This record gives sequence, C-alpha cells and structure tokens, in this order.
Amino acid sequence: MPETFPRLFSPLRIRGHTLRNRIVFGAHTANMAVEGLPTERHVAYYAERAIGGAAMVVVEPMPVHASAVLTRGNFRHSDDSVVPHFMTVVSAIKGNGAVAIQQLYHVGAHGDSDNSFHPHWSPSGLPSYHDSDGSHPMTEAEILETIDGFVQAARRCREAGFDGVEVWAAYLGMVDQFWTPWSNRREDRWGGSLENRTRMSREILARIREICGPDFIIGIAVSDEPDVKAALQRDELAQIVKLHDELGLIDYVTCGSGGYLDFYKLMPTFIYPEKLGADLAACLKKVVKKAVVVAESHIRTPENAETVLGEGASDLVSIVRGQIADPHLARKAREGRPQDIRGCISCNQMCWGRRSRDYWISCLINPSAGREFEWNGDRFTKATHPKRVLVIGGGPAGLEAARVAAERGHRVVLSEAGTRLGGNFLLAGLQPRRAQILDLLGWYERQLEALGVDVRLNTFVEADDIDPSRVDVVIVATGSYSAETGFQKALPTIEVMPGFDKGCIFTVEAVMAKQARPGKNVLLLDEAGGWRGCGTAWKLAEDGHHVTIVTPDPFVGKELQRTAADVPMRQALKKLGVQWSTETSIVEWHGNGATVLDHNTGKRSFMEADALVTATTNHPMDWLMPGLLELGVTVRQIGDCAAPRQAPYAFFEGRKAGLEI
Repeated sequence: MPETFPRLFSPLRIRGHTLRNRIVFGAHTANMAVEGLPTERHVAYYAERAIGGAAMVVVEPMPVHASAVLTRGNFRHSDDSVVPHFMTVVSAIKGNGAVAIQQLYHVGAHGDSDNSFHPHWSPSGLPSYHDSDGSHPMTEAEILETIDGFVQAARRCREAGFDGVEVWAAYLGMVDQFWTPWSNRREDRWGGSLENRTRMSREILARIREICGPDFIIGIAVSDEPDVKAALQRDELAQIVKLHDELGLIDYVTCGSGGYLDFYKLMPTFIYPEKLGADLAACLKKVVKKAVVVAESHIRTPENAETVLGEGASDLVSIVRGQIADPHLARKAREGRPQDIRGCISCNQMCWGRRSRDYWISCLINPSAGREFEWNGDRFTKATHPKRVLVIGGGPAGLEAARVAAERGHRVVLSEAGTRLGGNFLLAGLQPRRAQILDLLGWYERQLEALGVDVRLNTFVEADDIDPSRVDVVIVATGSYSAETGFQKALPTIEVMPGFDKGCIFTVEAVMAKQARPGKNVLLLDEAGGWRGCGTAWKLAEDGHHVTIVTPDPFVGKELQRTAADVPMRQALKKLGVQWSTETSIVEWHGNGATVLDHNTGKRSFMEADALVTATTNHPMDWLMPGLLELGVTVRQIGDCAAPRQAPYAFFEGRKAGLEI
C-alpha cells in the first residue's frame, strides 16, 4: 500500500466484489454511441481508465425509456440488441482489473424533444429545465412502464456481464422528481407521504435485485443542491437514503452536486471550491449502516481523494474529469508519482463543452480522450527511426508536440522566445482562479526535463538560424498575436477603428503580461465571449479598475455558456462592480472614451474611459513559414500560428504532430 495515499489504495469489498482501491471513474455522458450502440471508441475509452488503475468504472447512463432519450449519442433503450455490444465494453473494463457498472437514467420532465421525439413524462407535469417544453403528468400505467424500463435495462446489463447498475436519482431527474415535494404534487399512492414518494425507487431497486440476483451490485446516485429551496435538502435526502439502506435495497450511494435547478454546480468549473460532493457524502455517511458512500464532484486529485477519505466523509471517491485528463491517475498515485499526473484544469471546454453541443466528449489537455482507439490511449509507441526535432514555440501546441516526440524517442530541442514556457496560455493562468493552468505548465516543465528535451528560453529563431543538416523535422508553434487595429467582426467594413492612433488602447495580452498600465476607468471590447476578455475584466476589477465590457453578443461570456461557467462568472464580475453594454460595438475611440453603437436601435452614445482594452480575434504568427519551407526539411505548422483558435486544438495538433513523426 503506498505510504502517500494509504486510505486511497486500501481495497474494499462490495456485494462479493473486491475493489482494488477506492477510486471510481464515475458515470458521465460520453455521448459516443453510433446508432445507439457502443463502439470501439467506447471500448478503448473505458479500457484506458481501467488500465490506468481505476477500481470501479461506471459506464455512461443508459436511458430506460423512449421518453428518457437526451442526446444524439445515447444508447438504445428497451432493446436487447445492445447486449452483445456491451459485452465488448464490459470485457475491456473487467479484463483490466476494474469492476464494471452501468448507470440507468430517466430525466423525467427535463427531456429533449429534438432527440427523443417523445412527450416528456414527469410526476406532475412541470416544465423542463433542459429545453423549453412542458411535461406530461404520468398515469399509473406509465409509472409502471417506467419502472419496468429500469428493471429490463438492468437485466440487459446483467446479461452483458456488468457487475451491477447505478440508478440515477440525482439532478432532479425522474426518481428525484418523485422524491421531491416541489415536483411531486400527486395525491395518489405515488405522492404525498415519504412512503408514497419513494414507492417508485423502492419498486425499481427491489425488482432489480429480484431479476439480477444476490451478487449484483445496485447503487443509486444523488446530488446536493443546498442553495435551491425547491430541491431536497441534505436532511431530507439523508432520510430517503437511510430508508433505502435499512431495507437493504442499495449497496452504494454516489453523492454529486448541482442539478437542473442549480446547473452550474453539476460539473463545477474552477470558479467553485473543490470537493463539492464531500459535504453530502459526510451527511449520508452518518445515517447509512450497510451501503458504501461515494463522494463525487470536483474531487480532482489523489490528494483531494485522500483528504475526503481521511476525514471519514466517504468510503470511495469518484474522480471523473481528473481521469479524463489523465487516465493513469490511479496508477501514478499508487506508484508514488503524483507529480507525474496531468491535472485537470476544471475548464469544462471539451468534456461538458462538447457534450453540451451534442458531440462526443474529449479533453482540452488530453486530446487522446475519446480517441484512445486511434492513438493507443495515453501511451506511446517508440519510433523505429528516432529523428532530430526542433520545436519553435513553447505554448500549448509546442509543449505537447515536444513532449510526445520525446516520449517516442526522438531527440527534441524546444526554442521559446520568451522567458517562460506557456505562451498566451501562461497569461490565461494569471487570471483569477485559473492557477490550475500554471500547475499544468509546471507539469510540462517536469515532463520535458525528465524526457531530456533541450529547452531553450529567450531564444528567438529565424529560418537562417537553422542548419538543415542537423535537423530532420521542424515544428512551428509560434502562436498568435492581437492585431493593433481595433478591427471588429461586427463592423466588417471598418479595417481600422477610428481614433486608434490616439493611444491608451491595449490588448488583453499586454494587460495580463503587465506591459500596459490602463487608467482607473476601463472599457473592455470583447468580441470573443470567452476567458480572454472576461478573465481579463475580472483581473482588472480585482486590481481596482472600474471596468465596463462592451460586446456585440447578447450577453457577456457567450462562449462560456457551453462550459456552464458563464453565469457564475457574471455573478463574480457583478460583485466586483463590473458593468457591461451588450449588443454594442465601438465605432470610434477618442482617447478619453468611445462612441458606441447599439446594434438594436442604431443609436450612438459616448462612454467615458481612460483606456480601451481589446479582446478581438487574433492573427497567426506565421512569418517564419516561407523561409522554413526553403530549408528542405520536413516542416509542420500547428496551433495558433496555423489559425488562431481555442486551446484544445493547439493541444490536439501538438499531440498529432508528435505521433506522426
């Protein structure tokens, strides 16, 4: 047992199964199914986390009824044809030492008509908080049909070889809607008293046990929404879970955070404190006598997990995004190498951000996530013929390309013009609450040193500096820059903002690099709607500036909506006194303020300010390419110098370049 994490790596018995440690890879919608069936993408995705040491893997939720379909990539419901396909997934998980569970779910009122083409069902016909539709109050026959949907789904799981199922009773989904007085206003045997409100869940769990047998693990998932009065509070949840535990209906309970009424804590970003699921877990741990308690939600690291276990708050910990970012988290921690774990940065950009757009999920910092079947997971095959590789630029694309090339045995030199690695990503890490980015850059520094990469800081490279006889491959990852023209996409015919030459205009990069000293009152022009502008506004406000955001978008942080970060971000900005003007652009800068255009009315007005900070679309730093192409060596252009985009695509192209050498 590792001395660093003694509790985390102690085994645990549950319903006759031995978990090799206390780490769970919890359920989440990976959205990878094709025609409703798991594919090789699923198989490799879950296998990699089992290979990486997770003790229990909970496969993404299976809708149990036509009314429960929520995404394009959902599995087929009510169809035995899924069984042989799931056998392959189960074999990959169990064959690599982990216990295999599948989650079963029904969203109740919160359906998605675009995907289900079915009326939403719920206890009392309340509105959906997922789309803009209403729901249908269920008849007795429909309740029984739904219960049977759960039971038959569990039967298919048993036939596919799963060790158990987890019934989803979280986030104010169907089961939770029956439990909650606010959403269950029935006056029949399914509503009113605690006994009636829990009748559905008790029937589901008892019948699953009956049909699946005594060695089958049955869990439930619940969630914590203490800031929402309509939701069940912790003492009410404790009473319900205690009842199910006393009746011997559950083997474990997973404790998450947030839900449809508190959506932003459902997959909390870096804005929120860590270990959010631990408080509910500790509350339930006090009342259950038989069931195992699993703490979930923003438990990113082995250190977090060991703390939660050490405090007695739970018996197991579910680390989801942490194992998406580094599928070998458990193995590295067990081997006493926590410093080698690539830490999740809690950004939600490619996990929840892609899922929210109905794509299969991936990871900003681990582009192999979802591509394990193509890229051999998060492991690397040594190159047959090692080459001499020069990487120019130490931002995300260059760092990942250098790391992967070195992992594969190539001799790598990384040249960075600045004094530190990271490029513009480093500046992002200097924004409030984003220090996890700095931790990631520290991880890269350690990995490159261990791999023997020759890192040269303060080294600006021109094509003439490169000796073609000493280099086989040049990877250009020089990034992008903010053009000092004030061009706005919303005003496409104006190439240069009138008044731009009057000064006191700075880019967000200059502000974050402390190369600019804006005055007290700052206008921040944000055409991107992401963290470049919003995070800089937050930093300026924290430093005492009066900030007004001007954006052509209908709301501030438009691109952050997909990551469930926009609302808490705006709340944080409001607390700091930040103001904003939406659906507005700047038509002229006067040196002491700006003339702004309201796109709805066409009216112009003057906004006073000491400085203007711009967060507009960047331009590629691609001027090295013509000279490099004349050298006669292989040249790859990756990341923002190919086209300025968000960070995930820089990491992706870095990984791809390193694999293809």
